[in-house]
Amino acid sequence: MDVSLGLLTLVVVVCAASALARHLNLSVPLLLVVVGVIGSYLPFIPVVKLDPELVLVGILPPLLYAAAIRTSLVEFRTNLRSIGLLSVGYVIFGTVAIGLIVWWLLPEIPLAAAFALGAVVAPPDAVAATTIARRVGLPRRVVSLLEGESLVNDATALVLLRTAIVAIGGSVTVWQVASDLAFAAGGGVIVGLIAAWLLLQIRKRVRNVAINTSMSLAAPFVAYLPAEGINASGVLAVVVAGLVIGTKTPAMPGGASRLSQRSNWATVQFLLENSVFLLIGLQVRSVIEATSGDSLGAARIWGACAVILVAVLLLRPIWVFPAIYLPRLIPKIRKADPAPPWQLPAIVSWAGMRGVVTLAAVFALPEDVAHRPVLVLAALGVVAGTLVVQGLSLPWLVRILGVRGPDTKADALSQAALMDQATAAGIENLRRHGRPDDPPEVLDMLERRTQERNRAAWERLGRSELADRTPSKRYVQLRLLMLDAERARVLKLRRTGEYAHEVIGEVLEMLDVEESMLDSSSEDIGVDLRAETQPAARPDTAGVPLGAGGCEHLRAVGEHPVPQDPECSDCVREGTSPVHLRMCLLCGNVGCCDSSVGQHATRHFRETGHPIMCSAEPRELWRWCYIDELLG
Repeated sequence: MDVSLGLLTLVVVVCAASALARHLNLSVPLLLVVVGVIGSYLPFIPVVKLDPELVLVGILPPLLYAAAIRTSLVEFRTNLRSIGLLSVGYVIFGTVAIGLIVWWLLPEIPLAAAFALGAVVAPPDAVAATTIARRVGLPRRVVSLLEGESLVNDATALVLLRTAIVAIGGSVTVWQVASDLAFAAGGGVIVGLIAAWLLLQIRKRVRNVAINTSMSLAAPFVAYLPAEGINASGVLAVVVAGLVIGTKTPAMPGGASRLSQRSNWATVQFLLENSVFLLIGLQVRSVIEATSGDSLGAARIWGACAVILVAVLLLRPIWVFPAIYLPRLIPKIRKADPAPPWQLPAIVSWAGMRGVVTLAAVFALPEDVAHRPVLVLAALGVVAGTLVVQGLSLPWLVRILGVRGPDTKADALSQAALMDQATAAGIENLRRHGRPDDPPEVLDMLERRTQERNRAAWERLGRSELADRTPSKRYVQLRLLMLDAERARVLKLRRTGEYAHEVIGEVLEMLDVEESMLDSSSEDIGVDLRAETQPAARPDTAGVPLGAGGCEHLRAVGEHPVPQDPECSDCVREGTSPVHLRMCLLCGNVGCCDSSVGQHATRHFRETGHPIMCSAEPRELWRWCYIDELLG
């Protein structure tokens, strides 16, 4: 009963705190940690002891797998050098540096135990960094780099921790450490690939949604447990399996299974990643009380914890900046991947929050290690300190440095262009496989519905205040109202008992599937599509169609050829790198897009008033009016 009540309380607190944080626009991890700290001092809440086995086996594999299946393997490969330097190089650097600092501050602690603490606090948390990174709207490359680092760095840290624990009871050589790392990495990759192959073979042959979803939930443990059984890296096996399965699954039949897995993993990830922050806070009281009688004295202990926290904060930028810029001194690397502006490494340096893996790993230290409670307190100090200092200041730093997240207009344009190609492929295949005896009305309906979906993607490029007036959005609005009435009638008929329960359930399920598809459109534009509103037409937009030729500026502008090798001269002068290039159609000026640091295309419009620009990227044929915010 106590376990059941504890789990129920955990879920209720996590849901309530997460909802409150979102309502108040606060950081969910920080609020949950604060709630946990308060709870640890309440007399009616029992002491919660964090079990390392629970975290490292029960929580970490599912969290890493949930992140891996959503990670782009293409982006992971693109950032592989930087990810490797952070997830392997930085963890080794941090382990050695922190270990030496701890040994210098507290020589009573064995050197091997000091290195063990270094391995514990070296890797940033997989959840904390990306949660805050997405919340503050960082550029995609920064988020991809942080996600890639967090997927692999735990594997490096846990191997180093395992080696340090062995060294506490004996001695190890540099060769042993290197061989352990090599075996853990190689074995983890091989086991992960085998696990992915087996799970994908099952996925190809089984179409049942419940079975596929269950196998998906078991996937992280299918990869983790065999790898750990041969002393390889279970963490790396989970990551490799997740990356492969996440890449291959969309090409397989069974959309219902993918929807079910996506929904279930979203729930699992929400509960686990928020529960870990609450567990961190619940450890505070017991960890502090455990050091009260230590012979080192309170002043030395707290002073050492403060120095270790400062060292953790400083060591990351000391490694990150050289790791990003030194490889680009090689001409081949610099040409293929130009150096980013300094603001991006600064953000990566500061997005180094630690989390529950750090605490779980430090609890794995043997009980007989000298001054073990002090090591646990130091790890807790690093976790709490980085969450508070970096977590609270990261949004401020992003604003001060002027770093912007993805350009929503560019994303909408990319989506529309992608839908164009998908629609063309679908219609071409329809015409290829159509038979002479196919009913013309069926072919027309298929083609019309496909083209309507494509037009809806282009409509998102219009002004936000017109979002609920476009044909596709009005269709969704009216269809949702119809579904409400249809569901109400079915539920009313259910009460009569005239229809079998199974029949009622199937009809309701069909309505739910359609509503879930429509609700995704509602979330995209951020409006209530069920609201029966009829906004009055604005004088300057009434009767003006969206899309090509939709405003006087787009209709009036003529042709202007794009240069053979366009470049943003302002970026060249300022030493920044553009993401995409845009060209003014009145004077031919080339500037960078709003996802770039300089945003020189928009700056050119504000300085000159030239309203029309076009893409200067290859294979992109579109124009944009800054004044009317319309595409042509």
